[in-house]
Amino acid sequence: MALAINLCVEYQEIVNIKQIKPATFFSAAFSQKIQEIIKEKDIELLISDTKLTPVQQRNLERDLKIKVIDRTALILEIFGERAKTKEGILQVELAHLTYQRSRLVRSWTHLERQRGGAGFLGGPGETQIELDRRVIDDKIVKLKKELEKVKKTRGLQRNSRKKVPYPMVALVGYTNAGKSMLFNRISGSDVFSKDLLFATLDPTLRKIKLPSGSEIILSDTVGFISDLPHELIMSFRATLEEVLEADIVVHVRDVSNEMSKEQREEVISVLQNLGLEHIENKDNYIEVLNKADLLEEGVFNGLQDRCKNSGNVILTSALSGFGVDVLLQKIDDILRETKQEKIVKIKAQNGALYAYIYKNAEVVSANTKGENITFHLKADEQVLAKIEKMNK
Repeated sequence: MALAINLCVEYQEIVNIKQIKPATFFSAAFSQKIQEIIKEKDIELLISDTKLTPVQQRNLERDLKIKVIDRTALILEIFGERAKTKEGILQVELAHLTYQRSRLVRSWTHLERQRGGAGFLGGPGETQIELDRRVIDDKIVKLKKELEKVKKTRGLQRNSRKKVPYPMVALVGYTNAGKSMLFNRISGSDVFSKDLLFATLDPTLRKIKLPSGSEIILSDTVGFISDLPHELIMSFRATLEEVLEADIVVHVRDVSNEMSKEQREEVISVLQNLGLEHIENKDNYIEVLNKADLLEEGVFNGLQDRCKNSGNVILTSALSGFGVDVLLQKIDDILRETKQEKIVKIKAQNGALYAYIYKNAEVVSANTKGENITFHLKADEQVLAKIEKMNK
């Protein structure tokens, strides 16, 4: 993860810990060993791929005399660098402040009490830590209000989309699984996609056409990661709510990654925490095994056979385009199964409704004899409601 924000990694080690030390997390022997490495390689930053308590972080910085950050802080740094839109910046800033609030335990020299009131009659006042915490709390309240406006705006946008009968298909998955590249391949867009963690932070929506001619809205969302910090889950909830509103959830997996199964479980767990219980067992869930171009021939052939016997699992390569047509056809098939059949009779002179029906519904048959036209339609609930409204 350190490489994702262009840090130069001078040394890394997997540390076996028999017992976590409450004061420093690591043992005294390891701390002594790492001190020598820090001096030898002139290291300025230590990153611990685990969550450190504020006290552990402070004590490690004091003993090692360098900056120390944990997994959560590193992810926040990556998110801070990736955020481009106003919403993304607000979400990252809120997560940063929530995280920093619990870290006001450093041995700063300015933490003495301030004088309260004027002259000699003022009380003891508040400590600098209390003041800093109050300033952060005020900023958090302000950011939450701004994000609440964003949430309301997203709600209005979703309501507007519901009036226009376009089903929503959301791409989800572990970070760096190839969601954005697949999104670009399907939509013909140029959304930033790179072999990086969290290349996409802000949700992107595009209208695309399926093989049947019907149209959908495709959404690219933020990638997940194991042990995703609680601060980030809460801050990005407004963004992730796009997934909750989706008609179809497409879970993109990096099948070439040796940790692919564990990553799958992590994504399913986050979706369940968002409220999508047992989503992996539902008909509107598609699992995409991406990066097939990186597989050996034997593994590739085995997965292809598996996908033939499993209706909602599809092997793709966003890079080459392999399997994308199969994915689009599967989305088309699922949406078609959810459509309702109805007989609709309209006036022959109602040209606007006539055009709307052929654009937004599947016409099974049409009887054009006489003053009225009788359609046998297949359409989703929103389209049928619109037709009924236009037919009054």
